[in-house]
Amino acid sequence: MTLSSARVPATGVRRLTATLYCYAFLDDLILLYPVYALLFSDTGLPLWQISSLFALWSVTGVLLEVPSGAWADAVSRRLLLWLGPLLSAACFALWVLVPSYGAFAVGFVLWGAGGALVSGALEALAYDELGWLGAADRYAGVMGRVRAAGLVAVVAAMALAGPVFALGGYRAVGAGSVVACLLAAATATWLPEHRAPSARSDGWGATLRAGLAEARADRSVRGALLLVPAVGAVWGALDEYTPFLVRDTGVPDETVPYLLLTIWAGATTGGLLAGAGARLGRAGFAVLLTGAALALLTGAALRTPAGLALVALAFGGFQLATVLADARLQARIDDGCRATLTSVAGLGTDVATVAVYGAYAAVTSTTGHSTAFAWAALPYLVTALLVAVGGRTTAR
Repeated sequence: MTLSSARVPATGVRRLTATLYCYAFLDDLILLYPVYALLFSDTGLPLWQISSLFALWSVTGVLLEVPSGAWADAVSRRLLLWLGPLLSAACFALWVLVPSYGAFAVGFVLWGAGGALVSGALEALAYDELGWLGAADRYAGVMGRVRAAGLVAVVAAMALAGPVFALGGYRAVGAGSVVACLLAAATATWLPEHRAPSARSDGWGATLRAGLAEARADRSVRGALLLVPAVGAVWGALDEYTPFLVRDTGVPDETVPYLLLTIWAGATTGGLLAGAGARLGRAGFAVLLTGAALALLTGAALRTPAGLALVALAFGGFQLATVLADARLQARIDDGCRATLTSVAGLGTDVATVAVYGAYAAVTSTTGHSTAFAWAALPYLVTALLVAVGGRTTAR
């Protein structure tokens, strides 16, 4: 390969990855994140109505997750990555312009649909474009940094929401959220897409059937599909309860946000380590899950601010394992069904996450948050054991 021909793929990889990082950051730079529950309450909604809105949001994502992935395979992944933030922007504009239960409900449907459009399409486009550039082996590292960019955006949104809200209230943070979504949609138009037209000639129904048939026919694909929710669902659900875990350590409420940043930093670091973690085999992956699970169990059981450092370490391990599980799935599925099967894995994660919410509520009804976090380590120990046993079975 000549120097000039080598430079073209390298330039293409840099352009692709920079666009992906920018897109992920803007897509999560939602200033309404820290205050939208307060908006619902200040509008006069009782708790049962607020809970029903969250349920509607979850149901929308579950129902549209797999069909949107099949649509991305049948039509255009870049198109869905452009449409998704536009639907989210419409949601936030509706919320702050006409705050009411009906507007909030319609907004959550739009936001859920926008998230479903992006889920699966982003991973599929990133893997295929890296493959087109001869850099598919960089996928884990790239997606780890994509996840980290999203986490940094959430932290930035939390930091900006306070002063912006003080200046202009809900309309100001709503306007900032809409602008971020519009910029994300504009960024999506810069993403390349080199799939041949023949890959998009069939309808989304045929694409969905082909993807499910591939999962049924290939045991390794089924295993990779199950591993994604097994790794991502539990700690993804626990993230919603980390403020309660922090407060249970006895620190003042004004200290809670700073300790939460420690946990977020751990998860971000885990994403950044995905490139190096891609070299882990089955045994290494099982050790990673075991170590993260033990760190979670120990850190939660300590019930001290120092123990939160172990929880942060655990979240970093789980974030790394989540990226690696996705990378292993991408390496096993066919290009024409990539977004479809990635969305199937996303659906499994959504359903498992809802189950974790229920289990967490049941445990905390008789114990504390630290006990619930400690119990949450057990599924990871089981998953690590199954991965290790599966590896020995394959070797034999």
